Amino acid sequence: MIDHEIRAGDGGPVRARGRPKQRPDSEERQRILAIACELFLDVGYGGTTMDAVAGRCRISKKTLYRLFPAKTDLFKAMVADHRRTMLALPRPDDDLPAAEALAAIFRLDIAEVENRERLAFIRLAVADADRYPEIGEAIALEGAQAAMHLLAEWLGQQQARGALRPFPPETAARMLMDMVFSVMVKRYPGDSLMTSEQRVGHARRCIEVFLDGMAERTIGA
Repeated sequence: MIDHEIRAGDGGPVRARGRPKQRPDSEERQRILAIACELFLDVGYGGTTMDAVAGRCRISKKTLYRLFPAKTDLFKAMVADHRRTMLALPRPDDDLPAAEALAAIFRLDIAEVENRERLAFIRLAVADADRYPEIGEAIALEGAQAAMHLLAEWLGQQQARGALRPFPPETAARMLMDMVFSVMVKRYPGDSLMTSEQRVGHARRCIEVFLDGMAERTIGA
C-alpha cells in the first residue's frame, strides 16, 4: 500500500492510504507477453506454465487468467505479437517503390539482436509443434495465415493502383513468403543456416525475382 497526502477541510495535511496506480490492461498484456516469451525461450512450451508466468510477472494468477483465460490463449497472443516482428503490416500507404516497400515489410533492416530473438522463437515453436498440436494451430491461425492475409491485402492494393499485374493476391503472398522465409529454419538434416547478411541478400533477390514476375506486361511483349 502507498500513502498519499491530501488536504483536509482546514487546509492541514492528512495521510490517506490507497492502492498504487495499476497499468492499463493493454499495457499489462504487452508486458506479460514479453515476459512469457522469455520464459518460452528458456523452457519451451511444455515447461511454460501459467503459474510460472504469473510468478515471473509478479502478478496474481487471477489477473493473468483475466487477461489470458488459458495457456493456449497466451501462446496465440505471443504468436500474433511475434508476427509483427516478421512482417511490418499493415503499413501506411506511401509512394515507396515496391522493392523498397517490401524490404520494409519484411523488415530487412531489423537489428541483429531482435533478429536473433525472432529466429529463436520460430525455431523453438516449429520444434515444439511436433509434440503440441495446439502450437501448430496457433502458428497457422495467428501467424502464417494472418500474415499471408495482410500481405495479400497489400499486394491487392498495389494491383489496384497498377503497380503489379493482376494475379490472385493470396497465391502471390504465399509464394513470396515461402521464398523469403524458407531459409529461416533448417529444412532437412545437415542443412546449414545462412548468416544474417546472406539472409538479407537472399530476401532482396527473392523480392527482385517476385516483382519481375509480377510486373505489368505490355501487349505483344
